Amino acid sequence: MAEATIGVFGGSGFYAFLEDAEEVKVSTPYGEPSAAIVVGDVGGRRVAFLPRHGRRHEYPPHKVPYRANLWAMKDLGVQRVIAPAAAGSLQPHVRRGDFVVCDQLVDRTSGRVATFYDGPETTHVSLADPYCPELRAIAIGRGKALGITTHERGTVVVIEGPRFSTRAESLWYAHAGWEVINMTQYPEAALARELALCYCNVSLITDYDVGVEGVAPVSVEEVVNVFAENNERLRGLLEAIVPAIPAERGCACGTALDGAVVGH
Repeated sequence: MAEATIGVFGGSGFYAFLEDAEEVKVSTPYGEPSAAIVVGDVGGRRVAFLPRHGRRHEYPPHKVPYRANLWAMKDLGVQRVIAPAAAGSLQPHVRRGDFVVCDQLVDRTSGRVATFYDGPETTHVSLADPYCPELRAIAIGRGKALGITTHERGTVVVIEGPRFSTRAESLWYAHAGWEVINMTQYPEAALARELALCYCNVSLITDYDVGVEGVAPVSVEEVVNVFAENNERLRGLLEAIVPAIPAERGCACGTALDGAVVGH
């Protein structure tokens, strides 16, 4: 089986990344991933790419096979995951076309399978800081070097979907001071932590959420159009991030399970 040390998830509107690559089908204890994984080279590094919604966007956010996707990445040897995603803005200063390298998340989903640890071994993994600081620093630095408006931090509130927010919900999130709204960061980030993977989100802002004053309700067409307009910038950022990732991890993500198992 082909191997890779870096994984990339594609979000809405970003369904292909690697060229001259090998397609790999990975079966997992949690079912099939969203699509066959494509493995190729970026800047001399082996990279695995998987569109989280499938190649035809056949998996809505609440039905994405998150556990299978993360497990498949791990099975291929991936240690670091870069996870771009389409997202909405909750604050006027976070504009369409901006990139936000999130540092926190708030889970407002319900009913999603969100752990690999259903017992009998009880495991409590810390998610105090959901995103890898080493990968975040690289993403921020490379984004700014490319001239992309890159916000160095932001809290993403993850809603269940597939519907968009009501005005009241959106106002609530905005008044809490959160910057980004999305439907896929949870449980993806939490599952990555449970597998001791480094995980970094880059949110591409496609729209203002309805809680932002004077904004019309978001449409799917708007989201897809803005994402398509910025796909090349996202591709360029990923191609800059991957070669800059050090061969050895200098963060604590790989030790996430240390002390997490009750009774051990």
